[in-house]
Amino acid sequence: MGNLSAHLTHFIANQNKLTGSLPGTMSNLSSLQFIDLGYNQLSAIPESISMMENIGLLDISNNDIVGPLPTQIGMLSSLERLFLERNKISGPIPNSIGNLSRLEYIDLSCNRLNSILPAGLFQLHQLIQVNISYNNIIGALPADVSGPRQINQIDISSNFLKGSIPESLGQLNMLTYLILSHNSFEGSIPSTLGKLISLTSLDLSSNNLSGTIPMFLENLTDLTMLNLSFNMLEGEIPEGGIFSNLTSESFIGNAGLCGSSRLGFSPCINKSHTYSVNLLKFLLPAIMIASSALAICLYLLIAKKHKKVKGYGDVEDVVNHQGVSYHELVRATRNFSDDNMLGSGGFGKVFKGKLSSGLVVAIKVLDMKLEHAIRLFDVECHVLRMARHRNLIKILNTCSNMDFKALVLEFMPNGNLEALLHRSEGTMQLGFKERLDIMLDVSMAIEYLHHEHHEVVLHCDLKPSNVLFDQDMTAHVADFGIARLLLGDDNSMIAESMPGTVGYMAPEYGSMGKASRKSDVFSYGIMLFEVFTRRRPTDAMFAGELSLREWVHRAFPAKLVHVVDSHLLQVSLSYSCCNYDEDFLVPIFELGLLCSNNSPNERMTMSDVVVRLEKIKVAYTERILATCRGA
Repeated sequence: MGNLSAHLTHFIANQNKLTGSLPGTMSNLSSLQFIDLGYNQLSAIPESISMMENIGLLDISNNDIVGPLPTQIGMLSSLERLFLERNKISGPIPNSIGNLSRLEYIDLSCNRLNSILPAGLFQLHQLIQVNISYNNIIGALPADVSGPRQINQIDISSNFLKGSIPESLGQLNMLTYLILSHNSFEGSIPSTLGKLISLTSLDLSSNNLSGTIPMFLENLTDLTMLNLSFNMLEGEIPEGGIFSNLTSESFIGNAGLCGSSRLGFSPCINKSHTYSVNLLKFLLPAIMIASSALAICLYLLIAKKHKKVKGYGDVEDVVNHQGVSYHELVRATRNFSDDNMLGSGGFGKVFKGKLSSGLVVAIKVLDMKLEHAIRLFDVECHVLRMARHRNLIKILNTCSNMDFKALVLEFMPNGNLEALLHRSEGTMQLGFKERLDIMLDVSMAIEYLHHEHHEVVLHCDLKPSNVLFDQDMTAHVADFGIARLLLGDDNSMIAESMPGTVGYMAPEYGSMGKASRKSDVFSYGIMLFEVFTRRRPTDAMFAGELSLREWVHRAFPAKLVHVVDSHLLQVSLSYSCCNYDEDFLVPIFELGLLCSNNSPNERMTMSDVVVRLEKIKVAYTERILATCRGA
């Protein structure tokens, strides 16, 4: 290596079976800027690597490196990206790391580092992402972590950090992802976190945090993931903002919390009862006057509504502001240009557009030649305007007249599950955990529609192309054009004249047009098979009596390795801290078989599906954590 040209700038040898130590003579390659040796079996990093002052990227992740980091690593003055995750590196993080003034990305996760965090790390102004999770880091976080003002991701979970959460975190106003879980942080949640208006994910679970849940979390409008479980928090659980969509999983393990019967917590005890009684003596006359005025207003409102035609397609019912104009949509999509088209289907076409406000949106234009076009529009408006869940697509506005109807929806930049599964480069990134997370997202959306929404909503067309991904790869269920509403009892069923998609329809739905909660569960089971086998139910191999479900059933449980997606095995072997464990295939495919049973009465409910998937995820995560910290 040391005899290669001094002009060599890039050396890439990842995903081989290289063993031993990096040669110390590599330091002779004075012009080298890029070293990628990830996914090998290398065992050591020589101290001399610190002399390579032109290195901009150093990736030796997913190897078998033991021993400490080079003490003079701070001499790599040009280093911008450092990836050493998933090794067996031990000892301290050198203080000299604070000299890497150009460093933007650092990932030291899944190692055995066991020192305190150097204060200089959080004074590197160019930092964008930091991941030091799954180590044995001790001590407290530095009081001042405000140096990297453009940082957007911090993950220091699963360590042994203690002390309080620094208030200076509130100065990192570009932060979107903050994961501090599985440590020993104590004290209250600092109020300065309320300044993190871009935050989308906040995980403070499994610490020793005390005090109340701060109300400012309700105002973080971009927040889509919040986990406060297993702390010592007390007091009332807020109900606005993200709290309206959270489940009990985000709060369990906090014995002092109260106030939300929906989440299974007891009502809060009103300690000011006596004061309230006295106050009521003064307020009662005012309340009586206000009640009289309200009764008059309601009477006038009801009278006004009786003059209108009843229905749920009215724009005022759909949004809280005026519908967007046709001319605005023409401008936003460049006259509905094919270059702006995201896709098309039986309903019409979907275009990407940029509104005059600067917001990028998806515009679903219905084909008005369709017999059911108006009903499609009305149903989707009705469902989406009432539904509020992090895993459901959001309706932002509408445009409706006699000749044109369009829905303005939030834009999903990462496409849909159909494309991700069946486009090889996308599939290569989908490991077991990623697929599990996607199906958990979908199950929580359908559980909300089936069991938590004030009206029971049947999707009736659940399939991969109707699962879309936002910027953070969170799954959102979309396309409610043929959704139906039914009565709330478990045995409710309706006759449906607009069937879903061949291959995903339940037998009773496809043959008799009878839709129920259990027909959505069947579709979910088939989609679960597709996600983990990467075989469509309409694949040419499924003919006669052989279906996707039957194919899986014949392989279950001993031969599941023959039906699981080969890419899944490759990714799991490459990216996990531990080797892929085929035992986790059994509960996944068992769940799919239960959901896709031919008899509706034998299928699971979507609430049970969510519980089952969450248990699988916890067991899988614990297995990885145990292996990462093991021998």
